[in-house]
Amino acid sequence: MKISLIAIDQVQEKPFIPSKLIVAGWTGRDKTALEKHIRELEELGVARPASTPIYYRASASRLSTADSIEVVGEDSSGEVEFVLAQVDGQLWVGVGSDHTDRKVETYNVTVSKQMCEKPIAPAFWRFADVAAHWDQLIMRSWINENGARVLYQEGSVTAMLDPRALIAGYEGRENLDEGAMMFCGTFAAKGGIRPADNFEFEIHDPVLNRSIRHEYHLNKLPVLG
Repeated sequence: MKISLIAIDQVQEKPFIPSKLIVAGWTGRDKTALEKHIRELEELGVARPASTPIYYRASASRLSTADSIEVVGEDSSGEVEFVLAQVDGQLWVGVGSDHTDRKVETYNVTVSKQMCEKPIAPAFWRFADVAAHWDQLIMRSWINENGARVLYQEGSVTAMLDPRALIAGYEGRENLDEGAMMFCGTFAAKGGIRPADNFEFEIHDPVLNRSIRHEYHLNKLPVLG
């Protein structure tokens, strides 16, 4: 894949082959909101996590910047998350969708993380440029529903643990391995988790007045038995 590394003083486009994919779950700072999301998934049959946060592994080849993905059946959906990447010895932040097969998730969360591609926007901000005002960043997602663009998720990154705490919780140090990417958790969907044919997401920086956005369409493959 090709990505853009956006720093205050320069923009660099480069080919990038991710070396590792970590999907951090149950990363909420607010324990009340975290419990709400756990209950939301329990309603779909998903068991409570063994620990919070928890770090799932999935194949790095599942990462995609394409504008469409193929999924099996009607049971998958996206969720916006900020994404950390270690590139050229520096930490970068972008945005992605932890697209997950919800039916598979009810019997094995780890397997469900591997079932679907993980769409990401191809642009990343240098974390050092946003660290001082990190808590002001906002994430949103939208779906197409009944012919209308509907706000699906919206909230501050403060809903999740700080990036440095998430990295330390997994690696026991300040940085990820070179080439690694980490999805860092999400918040509840407005109206509940549900599938859609299109998913749009963004991370917005009101201090530097900029956003990273991406959108993808689902090509649904038939389930024949």
